[in-house]
Amino acid sequence: MSVAGAVPSSDPVEADDDEPPSPGPHLGARDVPNVVAADERTQPHTVVRLEPLAALLASVLAAEGAPVSAEASLTLVDPLAIATLKSDHLDGDGTPTDVLSFPVDGVADDAELIGDVVVCPQVAHDQAPGHAGTTDDELALLVVHAGLHLAGWDHAATDDRARMWARERELLEALHRRPARDPWSEPSP
Repeated sequence: MSVAGAVPSSDPVEADDDEPPSPGPHLGARDVPNVVAADERTQPHTVVRLEPLAALLASVLAAEGAPVSAEASLTLVDPLAIATLKSDHLDGDGTPTDVLSFPVDGVADDAELIGDVVVCPQVAHDQAPGHAGTTDDELALLVVHAGLHLAGWDHAATDDRARMWARERELLEALHRRPARDPWSEPSP
């Protein structure tokens, strides 16, 4: 796994967990696809441990059958950057979102480039209390969610959403931990 470009911040928002997540089952570096990770944020931001998120994405992709010779990317960006990507690629409204995934080859046996995941830690931090509970759990959930999209999962239909949420829960709890709050419950009014 490659990790590149961690950007220090002079005014970070601290992640809200005192202890790092449990590592879950260990997969050797040769057992998972390569994930190239980069932190391209320029504004003061949430402190993020990039290497564990990249390892989590690699483990999700391996669990979904991605070949170990394939590669994916994980990039952390500011709210403006993800809003621009959302607008350019998804006919978005110009508002920031938490995560975007851009599948390329998926997890097919002959895949070379699985796809790209873009995460906005600031949006994740802001929504975490009402979703997964902590910033670390929210970021992990977003990485699992995006990894499943790269592997071909979708949640447009109600049945698909139920299956995808069940797989997210299974992978998040196996590879990260049970989140502080149940993000799969319907939001409270």
